[in-house]
Amino acid sequence: MKKVSLLAQTFLMAILLVGCQFSEDIHINEDGSGKISFNFDGSEIMQIAGDKVTEGAEKEKVIDSTLIFKDFLEEKKDSIAKLSTEEQEKLKKLENFKMHMLMNPQSKEMKFDLYSEFKRVEELGDVFNSFKTASTIGNQNKITPPGDPTVSSEGEDPTRVLYTYDKSTFKRVTEILDKEKLKKGLDSLEQMKMFLASSKYKINYHFPKKIKKISAEKAMFSQDGKSFTLEVGFLEYMEDPTVLDVEVELEK
Repeated sequence: MKKVSLLAQTFLMAILLVGCQFSEDIHINEDGSGKISFNFDGSEIMQIAGDKVTEGAEKEKVIDSTLIFKDFLEEKKDSIAKLSTEEQEKLKKLENFKMHMLMNPQSKEMKFDLYSEFKRVEELGDVFNSFKTASTIGNQNKITPPGDPTVSSEGEDPTRVLYTYDKSTFKRVTEILDKEKLKKGLDSLEQMKMFLASSKYKINYHFPKKIKKISAEKAMFSQDGKSFTLEVGFLEYMEDPTVLDVEVELEK
C-alpha cells in the first residue's frame, strides 16, 4: 500500500526536522467519551527543503489524502496475524482512527491530522507508538526516523504515554521503559539540535467542567476555565518525554 508508506514515512520523518509545530488535542465529554487529534504543521519544512522532503513522491504533485485505518488493518490482516499479541493490540487501538495528509509543493504546505473519537480515555493507550507499528506494516519494514528518541534501533519503544480520566481527575503519564535506549536516541540528535530549536509541541485539553487545579505551572487557561494549553520546545520534549505529563483536577 504505497499511500500508507508515503503517509507514514513522511509524517514520522518530518516531525524530526526543522520548524515543526506539533499539537495534541483532546476534547472530553461529560460521560467520558470524546475526540483526540494529533496535528502536525510542517509547512516551514516545505519552505526550506522543498522537494527533498517529498523524495519518492511525484514532484509538484499535490497530495490530499485520507487514510482510514479500519480499511488498512483489514487489508493487512494476514501480515498483522504474524505479529506478537502486544503488537496486534497496538494496531487494534488505531481501528477507529483516520489520518488526513496535505502536501502541496506549490503552496509549500505540509499538514497532517491523525484523529478519532473514543468512548473512554483509557482506550487511547499510546496512540503515537501504535501509529509507528502501523507504519511498519504499511511499508513492510520498520520505519525509524533518524534520531527519533522514542523508538530504539531494535524497533522497541523506550517510552509510552497513558491517559486516565475518572470524571474528577485527568492524567497524562509518560512511562520510561528503557532509559538506556532513550539515551542512545538522544545522543543521535546532537547534530540536529540547532535545527530543532524552533520546533514546538503543544497539548490542548478541553474538559466538561472547570479546572480546579493543574500540576503544570506553565499551563495557559481558556476564558471559561474548562480548557488549558501547555507548550514546550520539541527538543525539550524529546530530551525529557515526561515534560508534558499533567494531572488535572476538575470542579465537582
